[in-house]
Amino acid sequence: MKHILAIDQSTSATKGILFDAVGRVVDRFGLSHRQIQAKPGWVEHDAGEIWNNVLGVVRHLAKGNQSAFSCLAALSIANQRETVVVFDRATGHPLHHALVWQDRRGAPFCQKLNRKGLGPVITRKTGLNLDTYFSGSKLHWLVRNHPDLARRLRNGSAVAGTMDAYLIHRLTGGRIFATDHTNASRTLLYNIHRLEWDKDLCRMFQVPVSALPETRESSACFGETDFCGLLPAKIPICGVMGDSQAALFAQQCFKPGQAKVTFGTGTSLLVNMGSKVQPAFPGGVTALAWVLKGQPTYATEGLISYSAATVEWLIQQMGLFQNSSELEPLARSLDDNGGVYLVPAFAGLRTPRWDPDARAAIVGLSAFAGRAHVARAALESIAYQIRDVLDAMKTGSGVRLKQICADGGPTQNDWLMQFTADITGVKLFLADKPEASAWGAAMQGLLGLGIHRNLKDLAELNSKSRQFKRHLPASLAKNRYLGWQKAVQRVLSN
Repeated sequence: MKHILAIDQSTSATKGILFDAVGRVVDRFGLSHRQIQAKPGWVEHDAGEIWNNVLGVVRHLAKGNQSAFSCLAALSIANQRETVVVFDRATGHPLHHALVWQDRRGAPFCQKLNRKGLGPVITRKTGLNLDTYFSGSKLHWLVRNHPDLARRLRNGSAVAGTMDAYLIHRLTGGRIFATDHTNASRTLLYNIHRLEWDKDLCRMFQVPVSALPETRESSACFGETDFCGLLPAKIPICGVMGDSQAALFAQQCFKPGQAKVTFGTGTSLLVNMGSKVQPAFPGGVTALAWVLKGQPTYATEGLISYSAATVEWLIQQMGLFQNSSELEPLARSLDDNGGVYLVPAFAGLRTPRWDPDARAAIVGLSAFAGRAHVARAALESIAYQIRDVLDAMKTGSGVRLKQICADGGPTQNDWLMQFTADITGVKLFLADKPEASAWGAAMQGLLGLGIHRNLKDLAELNSKSRQFKRHLPASLAKNRYLGWQKAVQRVLSN
C-alpha cells in the first residue's frame, strides 16, 4: 500500500505524520522550536531551526518505518499561514528570523494606511482586515528597517515567502520557489478575485512582486525531494496548504454552510461559502479556502490569536504548570469558575473586536482563588472566544451554525470540548484524528497524484469519532458568558 508523509509546520512545533492511502495514521513524531520574543509585541522563529527540525522529524520516522518509507508516494505540507521569512534565493538560508503571525511590529504602518482610508480598498482585494496579523506589514517593516534586505529583495538575490515556500525551496535544493493559493492569500499582497499577486498592493507595502513565489493549486506538484539524502530516491511534493484551510478540507467541508473549528495555538473557525467571494461579517475575514481544477472555493473566517497559546503562557512564562495535561483535572475540580476570567489579549483581540491595543488580564481574583481557578479560566477563555465569533457571524451575516467539525490537539481535552458545547450551544463533531491539517494537505496530495479521483472518493475516507452537545442549562451558560463580556470590556483599549 502506498503511504504519504505530511509535514505539519505549526506555530509551536514541526510534526511529521505518516498516513496510509486511506488515511490511517501509521506513525507520528514532532519537534518543538523556540518562540523568540526579544521585545514586547515581537514574536519570531528561527527558520534555520525549523528546517533542521523537518530533517530531524523525517530521520526519526524513516528509521522506525523503513517498509512504509520504501513506498512513499509523496510529501505533503501544511503550515502556519501568515508567518513570513526572507531568505537567500541561491542557498535558501534565512536572512532574518521569521516574523510570526502573532508579531505586532507592523501595527504602526497598518494604522498609517488606515488613516489614509486605504483599509477598505485592501479588504476588497484581499478579503482581509488591514492588520499586522497578516504578512504584508511585517515584510514592510523588514524592508524599512533593514536596507540590506530591501536591496537584496530588489536585485533578486533574496526572496520572501510563507513557511511552505521556504521549506519547498530548501527541500528541492532551490529548484522550486512556489506557494499555494491559500498561503498567498494571507499576505495582504494577493488578489483573491484574480488569484494573483496584486502589483498595487505590493507597491504599497514596498515588496517587489519578483521576490514573491509562484502560486499553484494545493494539489499541484511542487518539485521533488529526498530530504538532503535521507531517502534513497526522490519523491514528489504534492499537497501544500495553509493549516486552517487544510483542516477545513480534511473535515470534508466541501459544501457551502459546512464549518470547522481548529483548536491550536490560536483558533480558526471557517465556514465554506461557495465559489463566489462574499463580504465577511463584521470582525471576520474572507478566506480563500482552496483552488481545485481552476475553481476557487471561498470561506468566511473568525480568528482567535490565543487559545492553546494561553496555556503555554501559563506554563512557560508564569511557571504555574509543568504541562497542559494538568489543567483538565484542575478545571474539573471546581463547580464553577468563582467569577475568575482570563482575557488572553496578549497580542490584542481579533474577531470580532479587532482591537490591537487591548491587553491581557485576569479579572475577578479573590483570596480564595488559586491555580485551579486560573487553569479553568484559561480553558474557558477558548470557548468564550469561539462564542464571540459565532455570535458575530450570526448577527453580521446571518450564518447560524448548529454543528461544527472540530480538530486540533486540544480536542483531546474532554472538559474543554464539553464546556465549548455548553457555552456555544453548538454540537461539536470531533475528527477521527486530531492531525486534521496534516491530513487535509495529504488529501490534496492524494488528489494530485491520482490515487483518489475526486472529492466523493475522499469523503469516504473520514469518520467522526465523538460528539459533544450542550448539557449546561442555557440560562447558566448565558450568565457565564455575560461575565466574560464584562471582563473583556475591562481590557479594551477604548
